[in-house]
Amino acid sequence: MDKKATLNLSDGRSVEFPVLGGTIGPDVVDIRSLYGKSGMFTYDPGFMSTASCSSTITYIDGDAGVLLYRGYPIEQLAAHCDFIEVCYLLLNGELPNAAQKGEFVHTVTRHTMVHDQLNRFFTGFRRDAHPMATMVGVVGALSAFYHDSLDITDHEHRKIAAFRLVAKLPTIVAMAYKYSIGQPFVYPRNDLSYTANFMRMMFAVPAEEYKVNPVLVRALDRIFILHADHEQNASTSTVRLAGSSGANPFACIAAGIACLWGPAHGGANEACLQMLEEIGNVDHIGKYVKRAKDKDDSFKLMGFGHRVYKNHDPRAKLMRETCHEVLNELGLHNDRLFKLAIALEKVALEDDYFVSKKLYPNVDFYSGIVQRALGIPTSMFTCIFALARTVGWIAQWQEMIADPEYKIGRPRQLYKGAPRREAKPLEKR
Repeated sequence: MDKKATLNLSDGRSVEFPVLGGTIGPDVVDIRSLYGKSGMFTYDPGFMSTASCSSTITYIDGDAGVLLYRGYPIEQLAAHCDFIEVCYLLLNGELPNAAQKGEFVHTVTRHTMVHDQLNRFFTGFRRDAHPMATMVGVVGALSAFYHDSLDITDHEHRKIAAFRLVAKLPTIVAMAYKYSIGQPFVYPRNDLSYTANFMRMMFAVPAEEYKVNPVLVRALDRIFILHADHEQNASTSTVRLAGSSGANPFACIAAGIACLWGPAHGGANEACLQMLEEIGNVDHIGKYVKRAKDKDDSFKLMGFGHRVYKNHDPRAKLMRETCHEVLNELGLHNDRLFKLAIALEKVALEDDYFVSKKLYPNVDFYSGIVQRALGIPTSMFTCIFALARTVGWIAQWQEMIADPEYKIGRPRQLYKGAPRREAKPLEKR
């Protein structure tokens, strides 16, 4: 039996709307005909109760602390897969077998180099430019270098663009870093894994050979997995909205990177690290926790709570384990900020104020510490996030383009400006 939702209007009219059910999760009321039937729109700032699309890619249950990629729990993917397998999963809907993975790795690896003229493109930026500013410009400019994959109506073009973006983002991120510190670019190597290749491009110098540390590679690979997609967040919605106009995929991903740059989105792990630095040591935790509870104090405990997760962030436990592994490998288990983070987490989890508000640690609470231990400067944190999220953006973009119901995004508004009035000539004003 089809479900219906009835809207009773103040003038006595009743309007019915279909109720759509997904595989899992709450049902949605299909209000596409609302304006035609009632002459009204809905009002939902921040889209807190609005589904902007249907999707088969990622599912989040914020109350239960669940994150699924194509139905697979994030905990299992982080334990049993590497990032390149997760890329295949997000783009194709299934985990690859050995042969499929081999072919996918081969294709991605052959696309890791960038057009040689792109090297000179970097010199147009000041050396002290924020790497994210460089990334927005360079990724947006890819459409000027790769004209053969811009037809979004062509499935093969979309596929080539997807491979290029997944493959070239590590190279571009590493180049943005090298340019910012005045070191020469390091070219990719085909004999290394996706993440090992990226770390070498980031940290190798011509004076000596870079040694791959598998523990550190696995840690960064896990960071990539945990950040690969997160349903219809701000940057993903930006990519979809840009793509709905028919913009080329490189422009859409550049738009997503620009949105991710915001401190309320991709900059959260950097903010967590800055907060720990401000607290300084374990002895100051009580004072800062008290400040966080004071509604008249602007100080906030960063890394606790989440817009979606009203329970534990399933990624946080995995990142905490990764943090231990990296610090032990590097002999930094007595790291000041990590010890401070552990102590702060313990206090917050035992405090009635935080427990009652379900302000549990999220993935950003630990990811900044891990990246800092790996040698990644805070200015690059959001670039790393963008690298990981690119495959999710592409998967979402491809899904939208192939959706027969997709239309150009056009939100409505509640207008509260001046009513109609007459514009007088200058001499009469």
